[in-house]
Amino acid sequence: MPYLVECLASVEAQTIDPGRIEVIAVDDGSTDGTGECLEEFAARAAMPVTVIRQENSGGPSGPRNVGLGKAAGRYVFFLDADDRLGPEALERMVAMADENGTDVVLGRVEGINRTPPKSMWGKTLGRTDVYSSNIKFTLSAQKLFRRALLDRHGMRFDESLWTGEDALFTMEAYLRADGVSVLADYTCYYLVGREDGKHVTKTGGYALRFDSARALMNLIAEMVPAGPKRDTLMIRPLLVTLLPQFGPQYLKDSEEVRRHKFELAKPLLDVHWNPEVARRLKVHERLRLHLVAMGRSDLLADVVEFVRAKRQAAAILERRGTRVYLVYPHFRSRAARLPDTLYLAEPREARAFLGYREAAANSTFRRAVRKIRRTLPVSGFGTTA
Repeated sequence: MPYLVECLASVEAQTIDPGRIEVIAVDDGSTDGTGECLEEFAARAAMPVTVIRQENSGGPSGPRNVGLGKAAGRYVFFLDADDRLGPEALERMVAMADENGTDVVLGRVEGINRTPPKSMWGKTLGRTDVYSSNIKFTLSAQKLFRRALLDRHGMRFDESLWTGEDALFTMEAYLRADGVSVLADYTCYYLVGREDGKHVTKTGGYALRFDSARALMNLIAEMVPAGPKRDTLMIRPLLVTLLPQFGPQYLKDSEEVRRHKFELAKPLLDVHWNPEVARRLKVHERLRLHLVAMGRSDLLADVVEFVRAKRQAAAILERRGTRVYLVYPHFRSRAARLPDTLYLAEPREARAFLGYREAAANSTFRRAVRKIRRTLPVSGFGTTA
């Protein structure tokens, strides 16, 4: 409360036939009148509403699992009590899943006093997957899931996690799904920022973030064989969950907390950090995670301070502009002895710098020409007999 009032109003405003909706509301031990509000809603709503009241479980996983156990519809959608739906959200998402035969549908999310992920909303996609789109960067539970998928694999939220339980659930759904749809041209979900800032995902100690990263990394490693696909997915827990622990907050941490963060990160990076994963990151991201992986706490603070100040790293172009090195702290420092490759910008980052030349296409062409020349007679390529 009072966010629940608008949340329920958005459910009543859905354009889909009320007879096609079943609402299961789990009051997880609230003390602010939520239970009474839900009972009043159940008494007046045009669709069937089940209200379950229970002792506080300590997190969102338990209530979601209770609701999921009661659900009888073809699809389920998890709606948080402080957020709300766009009027046509359920109608559009169900139609998208029915039309394309997909098991998960992502509806466009907009933030109200919060900033949601944005990179996946560029285009509506009838059918995609977690490898060929940016959906790995939105792992919140607010998606439409085909219930048969969840039941077939016995999928439930991990009640041992205080935060990141939705990332684990949603990533598993992406990996098991027979196709995922992205509905980018209509706002289905409004992510509302509470004035008190007390979102579950924003509370709890830093150690919980490492628990979340560990769980997601383990899931990916269990479900995806080693190789490019796994490397692509590992970017998500590294960037979204692990790297922020070595961002601006790190500069405020005590030495004891800094040491503890390194200790928590080490076993994760020992297993999951490799050159192919590193290559997929921006220079400052790669550099920070490398320093953590190598235990170089003596160098990390300088890099974090540089990034926090939002300074643009100078660029050094070499090899006729085909290589761009970004001069973050300790670049080519004899004392630091860090490899140049850490500072080498990949093409998507290098393109921002004047003078950069992408040599890949030309190199490929030249290699092909050389190969042809080797297979032809001396007089057969570019000469006259």
